[in-house]
Amino acid sequence: MGFITFLIVLSILVFIHELGHFTVARLLGVKVYVFSIGFGKKLISKQWKGTEWSFSMIPLGGYVKMKGQEDLNPALANNDSDSYNVKTPFQRILILLAGPFANFLLAFVLYIGIGLLGNNHLSPTIGKVIENSPAQKAGLMKNDKILKINNEEIKTWDDLSHIIKDSNKALHFTVSRDNEVKSFMIFPKMSNSENIFKEKIKKRMIGIAPAPKVVTIFYSPLESISFAYDKTIESSKMIFLGVQKLIQGIVPSSEIGGVISIGTVISDASQSSFVALLTIMALISVNLGVLNLLPIPALDGGHIMFNLYEMITKRKPSDKVLIALTAAGWAILLGLMSLGVYNDIMRLLQ
Repeated sequence: MGFITFLIVLSILVFIHELGHFTVARLLGVKVYVFSIGFGKKLISKQWKGTEWSFSMIPLGGYVKMKGQEDLNPALANNDSDSYNVKTPFQRILILLAGPFANFLLAFVLYIGIGLLGNNHLSPTIGKVIENSPAQKAGLMKNDKILKINNEEIKTWDDLSHIIKDSNKALHFTVSRDNEVKSFMIFPKMSNSENIFKEKIKKRMIGIAPAPKVVTIFYSPLESISFAYDKTIESSKMIFLGVQKLIQGIVPSSEIGGVISIGTVISDASQSSFVALLTIMALISVNLGVLNLLPIPALDGGHIMFNLYEMITKRKPSDKVLIALTAAGWAILLGLMSLGVYNDIMRLLQ
Protein backbone atom coordinates (compact mmCIF):
# COMPACT_ATOMS: atom_id res chain seq x y z
CA MET A 1 0.00 0.00 0.00
CA GLY A 2 2.86 2.38 0.81
CA PHE A 3 4.40 1.83 -2.63
CA ILE A 4 1.07 2.56 -4.34
CA THR A 5 0.72 5.77 -2.29
CA PHE A 6 4.26 6.76 -3.27
CA LEU A 7 3.48 6.28 -6.98
CA ILE A 8 0.21 8.22 -6.71
CA VAL A 9 1.80 11.14 -4.84
CA LEU A 10 4.80 11.30 -7.17
CA SER A 11 2.57 11.10 -10.26
CA ILE A 12 0.40 13.97 -8.99
CA LEU A 13 3.46 16.15 -8.29
CA VAL A 14 4.98 15.41 -11.70
CA PHE A 15 1.63 15.93 -13.46
CA ILE A 16 1.15 19.35 -11.86
CA HIS A 17 4.71 20.39 -12.75
CA GLU A 18 4.40 19.34 -16.38
CA LEU A 19 0.88 20.77 -16.58
CA GLY A 20 2.39 24.17 -15.74
CA HIS A 21 4.78 23.91 -18.68
CA PHE A 22 2.04 22.55 -20.96
CA THR A 23 -0.53 25.22 -20.09
CA VAL A 24 1.74 28.22 -20.67
CA ALA A 25 3.23 26.63 -23.82
CA ARG A 26 -0.24 26.18 -25.30
CA LEU A 27 -1.29 29.70 -24.25
CA LEU A 28 1.73 31.04 -26.16
CA GLY A 29 0.86 28.97 -29.22
CA VAL A 30 3.50 26.24 -28.89
CA LYS A 31 2.54 22.77 -30.09
CA VAL A 32 3.13 19.99 -27.55
CA TYR A 33 3.76 16.57 -29.05
CA VAL A 34 3.92 14.50 -25.85
CA PHE A 35 2.81 14.90 -22.22
CA SER A 36 4.31 12.00 -20.29
CA ILE A 37 4.24 10.91 -16.67
CA GLY A 38 7.40 8.82 -16.35
CA PHE A 39 10.20 7.98 -18.77
CA GLY A 40 11.01 5.11 -21.10
CA LYS A 41 8.58 2.76 -22.79
CA LYS A 42 4.98 4.03 -22.90
CA LEU A 43 2.56 1.79 -20.98
CA ILE A 44 -0.61 3.78 -21.66
CA SER A 45 -0.93 6.33 -24.46
CA LYS A 46 -3.81 8.34 -25.92
CA GLN A 47 -3.99 11.15 -28.47
CA TRP A 48 -6.12 14.12 -27.42
CA LYS A 49 -6.26 17.56 -29.04
CA GLY A 50 -2.98 17.09 -30.88
CA THR A 51 -0.98 15.85 -27.88
CA GLU A 52 -0.04 12.30 -26.94
CA TRP A 53 -0.84 11.80 -23.24
CA SER A 54 0.99 8.85 -21.74
CA PHE A 55 2.15 6.93 -18.67
CA SER A 56 5.63 5.48 -19.11
CA MET A 57 7.49 2.61 -17.49
CA ILE A 58 9.88 4.53 -15.19
CA PRO A 59 7.65 6.68 -12.93
CA LEU A 60 10.44 8.91 -11.57
CA GLY A 61 9.60 12.15 -13.31
CA GLY A 62 7.97 13.24 -16.54
CA TYR A 63 8.25 15.60 -19.48
CA VAL A 64 6.44 17.59 -22.15
CA LYS A 65 7.97 17.39 -25.61
CA MET A 66 7.40 20.68 -27.39
CA LYS A 67 7.81 21.33 -31.07
CA GLY A 68 11.25 22.81 -31.75
CA GLN A 69 12.76 22.00 -28.33
CA GLU A 70 15.81 19.93 -29.29
CA ASP A 71 18.61 20.80 -26.87
CA LEU A 72 20.77 17.75 -27.62
CA ASN A 73 20.38 18.22 -31.38
CA PRO A 74 19.76 21.91 -32.20
CA ALA A 75 20.00 21.08 -35.90
CA LEU A 76 16.50 19.61 -35.60
CA ALA A 77 15.05 22.91 -34.36
CA ASN A 78 11.82 23.92 -36.12
CA ASN A 79 11.10 27.43 -37.36
CA ASP A 80 7.31 27.13 -37.68
CA SER A 81 5.20 29.70 -35.84
CA ASP A 82 4.00 27.08 -33.32
CA SER A 83 7.55 26.04 -32.42
CA TYR A 84 9.17 26.59 -29.01
CA ASN A 85 12.46 27.81 -30.43
CA VAL A 86 10.91 30.69 -32.45
CA LYS A 87 9.40 32.23 -29.32
CA THR A 88 11.20 35.14 -27.71
CA PRO A 89 13.58 34.37 -24.81
CA PHE A 90 11.10 36.02 -22.45
CA GLN A 91 8.26 33.78 -23.66
CA ARG A 92 10.45 30.70 -23.31
CA ILE A 93 11.35 31.74 -19.76
CA LEU A 94 7.64 32.00 -18.94
CA ILE A 95 7.13 28.43 -20.18
CA LEU A 96 10.10 27.22 -18.14
CA LEU A 97 9.05 29.03 -14.96
CA ALA A 98 5.52 27.65 -15.21
CA GLY A 99 6.55 24.17 -14.03
CA PRO A 100 8.19 25.22 -10.75
CA PHE A 101 5.45 27.83 -10.21
CA ALA A 102 2.84 25.09 -10.51
CA ASN A 103 4.64 23.14 -7.76
CA PHE A 104 4.67 26.19 -5.47
CA LEU A 105 0.99 26.79 -6.23
CA LEU A 106 0.14 23.15 -5.44
CA ALA A 107 2.00 23.42 -2.12
CA PHE A 108 0.08 26.61 -1.32
CA VAL A 109 -3.25 24.87 -2.00
CA LEU A 110 -2.22 21.83 0.05
CA TYR A 111 -1.23 24.05 2.99
CA ILE A 112 -4.65 25.74 2.81
CA GLY A 113 -6.22 22.30 3.13
CA ILE A 114 -3.90 21.44 6.02
CA GLY A 115 -4.89 24.64 7.81
CA LEU A 116 -8.60 23.88 7.42
CA LEU A 117 -8.28 20.21 8.42
CA GLY A 118 -6.13 21.01 11.47
CA ASN A 119 -2.36 21.23 11.77
CA ASN A 120 -0.43 19.65 14.64
CA HIS A 121 2.07 21.77 16.57
CA LEU A 122 4.00 21.48 19.79
CA SER A 123 1.96 22.88 22.65
CA PRO A 124 3.35 26.03 24.35
CA THR A 125 3.75 23.98 27.53
CA ILE A 126 7.08 23.97 29.35
CA GLY A 127 8.71 20.56 29.70
CA LYS A 128 11.99 21.71 31.24
CA VAL A 129 13.43 24.87 32.79
CA ILE A 130 17.21 25.20 32.60
CA GLU A 131 18.99 25.97 35.86
CA ASN A 132 20.10 29.58 36.35
CA SER A 133 18.32 30.62 33.14
CA PRO A 134 16.24 33.82 32.80
CA ALA A 135 13.11 31.65 32.93
CA GLN A 136 14.09 29.99 36.23
CA LYS A 137 15.15 33.28 37.80
CA ALA A 138 11.81 34.81 36.81
CA GLY A 139 9.88 31.91 38.34
CA LEU A 140 8.67 29.82 35.38
CA MET A 141 8.19 26.13 36.16
CA LYS A 142 7.76 22.80 34.38
CA ASN A 143 4.18 22.23 33.09
CA ASP A 144 3.46 25.97 32.91
CA LYS A 145 1.42 26.73 29.79
CA ILE A 146 2.26 30.04 28.16
CA LEU A 147 -0.91 31.89 27.17
CA LYS A 148 0.39 35.29 26.05
CA ILE A 149 3.61 37.21 25.54
CA ASN A 150 3.19 41.01 25.62
CA ASN A 151 -0.59 40.50 25.18
CA GLU A 152 -0.02 38.49 21.98
CA GLU A 153 -1.86 35.17 22.14
CA ILE A 154 0.39 32.09 22.04
CA LYS A 155 -1.09 28.99 20.41
CA THR A 156 2.02 26.95 19.62
CA TRP A 157 5.63 26.55 20.73
CA ASP A 158 6.75 28.12 17.44
CA ASP A 159 4.77 31.26 18.31
CA LEU A 160 6.73 31.85 21.51
CA SER A 161 10.06 30.84 19.90
CA HIS A 162 9.69 33.51 17.21
CA ILE A 163 8.79 36.22 19.70
CA ILE A 164 11.70 35.38 22.01
CA LYS A 165 14.18 35.16 19.14
CA ASP A 166 13.18 38.56 17.75
CA SER A 167 12.97 40.35 21.10
CA ASN A 168 15.34 43.06 22.30
CA LYS A 169 13.72 43.96 25.61
CA ALA A 170 11.94 42.39 28.57
CA LEU A 171 8.89 40.29 27.73
CA HIS A 172 5.66 40.04 29.71
CA PHE A 173 4.59 36.37 30.00
CA THR A 174 1.06 35.35 30.94
CA VAL A 175 1.08 31.74 32.14
CA SER A 176 -1.46 29.15 33.25
CA ARG A 177 -0.35 27.12 36.28
CA ASP A 178 -2.62 24.77 38.22
CA ASN A 179 -5.71 26.54 36.82
CA GLU A 180 -4.36 29.92 37.91
CA VAL A 181 -3.11 32.71 35.66
CA LYS A 182 0.26 34.21 36.60
CA SER A 183 2.44 36.96 35.11
CA PHE A 184 6.22 37.16 34.75
CA MET A 185 8.71 39.65 33.29
CA ILE A 186 11.63 37.95 31.55
CA PHE A 187 14.59 39.43 29.66
CA PRO A 188 15.91 36.96 27.05
CA LYS A 189 19.68 36.68 26.77
CA MET A 190 21.97 35.71 23.90
CA SER A 191 22.95 32.05 24.22
CA ASN A 192 24.78 29.39 22.26
CA SER A 193 22.58 27.18 20.10
CA GLU A 194 22.47 25.16 16.87
CA ASN A 195 20.37 25.67 13.76
CA ILE A 196 18.79 22.87 11.70
CA PHE A 197 22.09 22.48 9.81
CA LYS A 198 24.01 21.82 13.06
CA GLU A 199 25.82 25.17 12.80
CA LYS A 200 26.80 26.94 16.02
CA ILE A 201 24.81 30.15 16.34
CA LYS A 202 23.87 32.77 18.91
CA LYS A 203 20.23 33.58 19.55
CA ARG A 204 18.04 35.05 22.26
CA MET A 205 16.66 32.43 24.65
CA ILE A 206 15.09 32.26 28.09
CA GLY A 207 16.08 28.68 29.00
CA ILE A 208 12.98 26.53 28.48
CA ALA A 209 12.25 23.38 26.46
CA PRO A 210 8.86 22.13 25.26
CA ALA A 211 6.85 19.33 26.83
CA PRO A 212 6.03 16.40 24.51
CA LYS A 213 2.48 17.61 24.01
CA VAL A 214 0.79 18.26 20.69
CA VAL A 215 -1.99 20.71 19.98
CA THR A 216 -4.09 20.74 16.80
CA ILE A 217 -4.75 24.21 15.41
CA PHE A 218 -7.72 24.74 13.08
CA TYR A 219 -7.60 27.83 10.90
CA SER A 220 -10.48 29.77 9.37
CA PRO A 221 -10.53 30.03 5.54
CA LEU A 222 -8.89 33.47 5.69
CA GLU A 223 -6.36 32.36 8.30
CA SER A 224 -5.59 29.28 6.19
CA ILE A 225 -4.58 31.47 3.25
CA SER A 226 -2.14 33.39 5.45
CA PHE A 227 -0.89 30.14 7.00
CA ALA A 228 -0.40 28.60 3.53
CA TYR A 229 1.51 31.63 2.25
CA ASP A 230 3.82 31.64 5.27
CA LYS A 231 4.45 27.88 5.08
CA THR A 232 5.16 27.94 1.34
CA ILE A 233 7.66 30.80 1.73
CA GLU A 234 9.22 29.19 4.82
CA SER A 235 9.59 25.79 3.08
CA SER A 236 11.10 27.39 -0.03
CA LYS A 237 13.65 29.35 2.00
CA MET A 238 14.59 26.24 3.99
CA ILE A 239 15.22 24.19 0.84
CA PHE A 240 17.16 26.97 -0.92
CA LEU A 241 19.28 27.37 2.23
CA GLY A 242 19.77 23.60 2.44
CA VAL A 243 21.11 23.51 -1.12
CA GLN A 244 23.43 26.43 -0.33
CA LYS A 245 24.77 24.66 2.79
CA LEU A 246 25.27 21.48 0.77
CA ILE A 247 27.32 23.35 -1.85
CA GLN A 248 29.35 25.02 0.92
CA GLY A 249 30.06 21.62 2.48
CA ILE A 250 28.31 22.49 5.74
CA VAL A 251 25.73 19.78 5.07
CA PRO A 252 27.57 16.52 4.17
CA SER A 253 26.75 14.73 0.91
CA SER A 254 25.70 11.72 2.99
CA GLU A 255 22.54 13.67 3.87
CA ILE A 256 21.32 13.55 0.25
CA GLY A 257 18.37 11.19 -0.05
CA GLY A 258 17.11 9.32 -3.08
CA VAL A 259 13.92 7.74 -4.28
CA ILE A 260 13.98 5.16 -1.45
CA SER A 261 14.02 7.91 1.20
CA ILE A 262 11.21 9.77 -0.54
CA GLY A 263 9.14 6.59 -0.78
CA THR A 264 9.73 5.78 2.89
CA VAL A 265 8.74 9.26 4.05
CA ILE A 266 5.57 9.23 1.95
CA SER A 267 4.66 5.73 3.13
CA ASP A 268 5.21 6.61 6.80
CA ALA A 269 3.18 9.81 6.46
CA SER A 270 0.28 7.98 4.79
CA GLN A 271 0.15 5.53 7.70
CA SER A 272 0.21 8.37 10.24
CA SER A 273 -2.67 10.55 9.00
CA PHE A 274 -4.11 12.21 5.92
CA VAL A 275 -2.91 15.62 7.12
CA ALA A 276 0.63 14.23 7.57
CA LEU A 277 0.51 12.92 3.99
CA LEU A 278 -0.62 16.33 2.70
CA THR A 279 2.19 17.99 4.66
CA ILE A 280 4.87 15.75 3.14
CA MET A 281 3.30 16.16 -0.29
CA ALA A 282 3.42 19.96 0.04
CA LEU A 283 7.06 19.88 1.17
CA ILE A 284 8.11 17.61 -1.71
CA SER A 285 6.22 19.83 -4.15
CA VAL A 286 8.15 22.88 -2.92
CA ASN A 287 11.32 20.81 -3.14
CA LEU A 288 10.62 19.99 -6.80
CA GLY A 289 9.94 23.64 -7.53
CA VAL A 290 13.15 24.83 -5.90
CA LEU A 291 15.41 22.12 -7.35
CA ASN A 292 14.09 22.67 -10.86
CA LEU A 293 15.12 26.34 -10.59
CA LEU A 294 18.76 25.46 -9.93
CA PRO A 295 20.98 26.69 -12.82
CA ILE A 296 21.92 23.17 -13.92
CA PRO A 297 21.67 22.50 -17.66
CA ALA A 298 18.89 19.92 -18.31
CA LEU A 299 16.79 21.47 -15.50
CA ASP A 300 14.38 24.37 -15.98
CA GLY A 301 16.85 26.67 -14.23
CA GLY A 302 19.58 25.77 -16.71
CA HIS A 303 17.30 26.51 -19.67
CA ILE A 304 16.34 29.82 -18.05
CA MET A 305 20.04 30.72 -17.83
CA PHE A 306 20.48 29.97 -21.57
CA ASN A 307 17.55 32.27 -22.38
CA LEU A 308 18.81 35.03 -20.07
CA TYR A 309 22.14 34.79 -21.87
CA GLU A 310 20.33 35.26 -25.17
CA MET A 311 18.34 38.21 -23.82
CA ILE A 312 21.50 39.95 -22.60
CA THR A 313 23.87 39.18 -25.51
CA LYS A 314 21.20 39.16 -28.27
CA ARG A 315 22.51 35.84 -29.53
CA LYS A 316 21.91 32.18 -28.71
CA PRO A 317 24.59 29.94 -27.20
CA SER A 318 26.41 28.01 -29.92
CA ASP A 319 25.12 24.54 -30.73
CA LYS A 320 28.38 23.02 -29.50
CA VAL A 321 28.22 24.80 -26.15
CA LEU A 322 24.51 24.02 -25.72
CA ILE A 323 25.02 20.30 -26.36
CA ALA A 324 28.08 20.10 -24.10
CA LEU A 325 26.44 21.92 -21.19
CA THR A 326 23.21 19.94 -21.48
CA ALA A 327 25.14 16.65 -21.48
CA ALA A 328 27.11 17.86 -18.44
CA GLY A 329 23.85 18.77 -16.73
CA TRP A 330 22.48 15.27 -17.26
CA ALA A 331 25.72 13.83 -15.91
CA ILE A 332 25.37 15.95 -12.76
CA LEU A 333 21.74 14.89 -12.30
CA LEU A 334 22.52 11.21 -12.79
CA GLY A 335 25.43 11.53 -10.36
CA LEU A 336 23.21 13.12 -7.70
CA MET A 337 20.50 10.51 -8.22
CA SER A 338 23.06 7.72 -7.91
CA LEU A 339 24.49 9.30 -4.75
CA GLY A 340 20.99 9.54 -3.27
CA VAL A 341 20.25 5.87 -3.97
CA TYR A 342 23.67 4.87 -2.56
CA ASN A 343 22.99 6.84 0.64
CA ASP A 344 19.56 5.23 0.91
CA ILE A 345 21.03 1.75 0.61
CA MET A 346 23.72 2.51 3.18
CA ARG A 347 21.06 3.73 5.64
CA LEU A 348 19.10 0.52 5.15
CA LEU A 349 22.22 -1.53 5.88
CA GLN A 350 23.02 0.32 9.10
